[in-house]
Amino acid sequence: MRSLSREAQQDLRRRVVRAVKNGMTQVAAAEVFDVSVRTVSRWVNAERRGGDRALRPEKPGRRPDEQKALSKAQQRTVCRTIVSQSPVQAGGEGVLWTRAAVAELIHRRFDVRLSHVSCGKYLRRWGLSPQKPIRRAYEKDPEKVRAWLEETYPRIVARAKAERGIVVWLDESGVGSADAPGSTWAPVGATPVLGKSGQRFRINLMAAMTNRGALCFTVYEGSLTTEIYTRFLDRLARHHGCKVHLITDQHPTHKATAVKAWLAEHAEEIEQHFLPGYSPELNPVELLNGDTKKHIAAQAGARNRRELTSMIRAHLHRRQKQPALLAALFHKPEVAYAAA
Repeated sequence: MRSLSREAQQDLRRRVVRAVKNGMTQVAAAEVFDVSVRTVSRWVNAERRGGDRALRPEKPGRRPDEQKALSKAQQRTVCRTIVSQSPVQAGGEGVLWTRAAVAELIHRRFDVRLSHVSCGKYLRRWGLSPQKPIRRAYEKDPEKVRAWLEETYPRIVARAKAERGIVVWLDESGVGSADAPGSTWAPVGATPVLGKSGQRFRINLMAAMTNRGALCFTVYEGSLTTEIYTRFLDRLARHHGCKVHLITDQHPTHKATAVKAWLAEHAEEIEQHFLPGYSPELNPVELLNGDTKKHIAAQAGARNRRELTSMIRAHLHRRQKQPALLAALFHKPEVAYAAA
């Protein structure tokens, strides 16, 4: 039977069923057509239930839902483990579910050895795909993040409205001469070469913006000092001309004694609020920082600090003239809570 083509197999089944319908016994049909009585019975019953379509031979190989190594229950167990636990939590090693880690899990749980290729097929069949995980600091407190989103931030907004003030977001960042460049199209196998300075230098920037797209910034070298910070705060207060509710991270300089003293003297002009620790994704200015770094990386490499400073200033001056673009950053999912 297996040596026959699928068309020949179907024709044989039809002839056997037709013979039985015409009065031949199943035993006689089995002898005439050289098949087992059990096979004749199966074909006859199949035709009764499903008609001629039921006599079509199946394609060779296993159906997609059939597995050689793992039962359906075992597959559910493995998939549930991958979705709900890390390899370490499941008794293995590492924090990433690679095909090797999945193979090790299956062998440990069910004493079944699978190749990495087979594991990959299982993973795709279960609706999983390789993804780059998001890094999250161990120190991050989800409860503090929830309180910020649902309680603290709404109170800040309400106070700003009551005082006819404004909410401003602030963050610092840096751009270095050794930062990785962006991607570029090039012939396959011919990696492009970009010229760069052999010197290593870094320029820092501090930016503050509102959800309406108003932007203030400063560029500086070296570490952030209380003098640089308070001078920038003074600029912010004078620029907006109303009470500024400033939201920023918990950088040590922001909490320095000199800064606290300055804020106490200017309490009617500016008030500082801190984001939950280890939660940079809650600060919309992080998106502006990423935009700046991406833009600088796409330009010709700066040969010295002066050129890099000029490139950063030019980009941020351009963004100052594009308030709609800056306001749109606040509609990104991770910071959409700050858009209103």
